[in-house]
Amino acid sequence: MSNSTTNLKAQNKSAASSLFKKNVRKFMNNKLAVIGLVIIVVMTLACIIGAISGVDYTTPDLKNIKAAPGNGNLFGTDTIGRDLFARVLYGGCYSIFIGVFCAVMSSLIGAVLGSIAGYMGKKADMILVRISELFQAFPQLVLVMMMVAIVNKRGLSNLIIIFIITGWMTTFRMVRNEFMSLKGETYVKVCEAFGMSRTKIMFRQILPNVMSPIIVSTTTNVAFFILQEAALSFIGLGVSDSTPTWGNILNAAKSISVVTNQWWIWVFPGLAISLFVLAINFFGDGLRDVLDPKQQ
Repeated sequence: MSNSTTNLKAQNKSAASSLFKKNVRKFMNNKLAVIGLVIIVVMTLACIIGAISGVDYTTPDLKNIKAAPGNGNLFGTDTIGRDLFARVLYGGCYSIFIGVFCAVMSSLIGAVLGSIAGYMGKKADMILVRISELFQAFPQLVLVMMMVAIVNKRGLSNLIIIFIITGWMTTFRMVRNEFMSLKGETYVKVCEAFGMSRTKIMFRQILPNVMSPIIVSTTTNVAFFILQEAALSFIGLGVSDSTPTWGNILNAAKSISVVTNQWWIWVFPGLAISLFVLAINFFGDGLRDVLDPKQQ
């Protein structure tokens, strides 16, 4: 008995290893996904190293206000003489943190609520679906702007809370649909017959089989939240002006004179946002091709 159990474990381990190698090989064959991953890693490490090394992003150089790139300022200086390269590096830490944290937390909420609605059904499903429909009745950017106006206080923590509250619906619907199709499977019925609790069935038996689309959705939501933060900060509804996110750096370029005469003030932060979001989308598409069974 012990030998057969050992052999079975060895076979399962070998199969899992083979599947992992196959997925890695398939991901590596997607050149755009690999490029996206490299860009994400390089930009994230650059921002973290810049923040750890203590780059000076706050001290203005009054002699070099709106200075073009060069002369000791790789990206030039902004409208009050602060080094733009340091601000882009430091701001990347905030923007990437906002995108990743909000995507993970909103996906967690959506996964839990979707599990409950999809498995429990009936009243729980009806109530949660109606709540999600209420949120989705408004375009998400408009909904976020409404909540920012209600809170009436700009700040990093408030923006994160608002993003999490308004960003769980997509994951919720996806997980709910998957649960509704999986709860009739044989292994679920066997667990129910053995008296396993609903919580264990939902989160230990069914949810692991839904993790792949959740991971892909979370990845793409990172780019979505970074873009939302940039949009809100650009129009003055995001985090406070003292926090140098990529969107706040772009906020200085609202003036026509800055757009036309000091191109570097908006080109470099805009390029950072575009490049990172594009890399996230490439990486997310690669993950979807590898992990989503419908794409196999």
